[in-house]
Amino acid sequence: MMKQKAQKQLRVGLIAMSGVRACDRELLALGLTLPGFVERSETIASLPSLGLITLASLSPDWCEVSYHEVDQIDDWSLDEMDSFDVIAISTFTAQVKEAYVLCERLKNHGVQYVVMGGLHATSLPDEALQFCDSVIVGEGELVWKQMLVDARDRCLKSKYRASQPFDLADAPMPAYELLDIQRYNRLTVQTSRGCPFKCEFCASSILLTDKYKQKPMEKVLAEVDKICELWKRPFIEFADDNSFVNRGYWKKLLPELAKRKVKWFTETDLSVAWDDELLDLMRMSGCAEVLIGLESPSIDGLNGLETKGNWKAKQLGRYQEGITKIQSAGIRVNGCFILGLDGHDVGIFDRVLAFADKLELYDVQVTYLTPFPGTPLYSRLRREGRLLEENAWERCTLFDITYQPKGMSCEQLRAGFHQLVKELYSEENTSLRRDRFKHKYRQASRSRLRNVSHLKV
Repeated sequence: MMKQKAQKQLRVGLIAMSGVRACDRELLALGLTLPGFVERSETIASLPSLGLITLASLSPDWCEVSYHEVDQIDDWSLDEMDSFDVIAISTFTAQVKEAYVLCERLKNHGVQYVVMGGLHATSLPDEALQFCDSVIVGEGELVWKQMLVDARDRCLKSKYRASQPFDLADAPMPAYELLDIQRYNRLTVQTSRGCPFKCEFCASSILLTDKYKQKPMEKVLAEVDKICELWKRPFIEFADDNSFVNRGYWKKLLPELAKRKVKWFTETDLSVAWDDELLDLMRMSGCAEVLIGLESPSIDGLNGLETKGNWKAKQLGRYQEGITKIQSAGIRVNGCFILGLDGHDVGIFDRVLAFADKLELYDVQVTYLTPFPGTPLYSRLRREGRLLEENAWERCTLFDITYQPKGMSCEQLRAGFHQLVKELYSEENTSLRRDRFKHKYRQASRSRLRNVSHLKV
């Protein structure tokens, strides 16, 4: 969809390299037949790029801006393709080689400037510059306008990097109106960037900012209101790495969110379980599910996972109590486990299966440990000579092995992972998890909510 502005001087296309990738064909085939395995992947695949529609809002009036998912590009005619002055591409690591091919195709068809941004381009800007004209390094909000001015004046620089952190108090309203809403099953709103835990493997917004920062509540609610104008009763995903670090903020936000009557999902850590008031407010404001990185059922896997502190390892003994408390509030928990951590041996697959059942999780997500460029994990494994192949970015999917595990062979990790997926997402186990939540925890939630009439939402 297109947002045309007065006195157009520059036509700008925004392309999101959306979709989940996997090279392991056997695993891909399993995913196609195991609904529980692909549900989260399908959700991620259907999310629009919040970063690109945020930049769209920062474009000057003399720009004509449009947003496209990568699968729409094949429908473009050559005339349409070469009518763009600037095309900006946002991509993750697994899709970056496809993005590089697209860069060359766009240049060959007459696009004046192709610009890249996002986590991978931020980590490896010089690599990206081999295929595009310019790279936006880090947070793009503070340099986007200058990049467009330079493109208009035909003096584009090779790199744009903000000289200071971006203040989320200055965040614009994302241009949700550019999206073809029918393509998505949920829309994203960001309330914060960063995470205090700084896990060794994390390749999220901590690569863009080294401090946890919060968007003002009024801006968040305005974004929700705008989504509601475009989509009656939407499902919203709060695109934060760790939402409830500032609980006082959320206790003010949630009663206001409840008035919007939306359903929502977000990512958090286990600490949310220890605040009954917050759990009640979450449920009453429409929280359907939270995703929690449990990472490992054993202390060997958790020790040393974070670069600052060892918080998750200290919580292991409280995992079951915490999950029970959250789900008793009527909020489903998607517990995530990483397979192939340095403390894992071939027994880890049975332990994850038993632990997930013991915790009575509604959803379970399993992935391989994956060293993304720019992370401390990537640097360490590269230093230890454990990367299987340099620059094999297409395998950084979370579902392909890219390094030599410590406690088992690659083939043992792969075979164990496949068997675990088959058992976790069998029809029998999936139905057991869903039925258990429905009959046990949802009833507990209704009873609990009846006893909190003192909370006015």
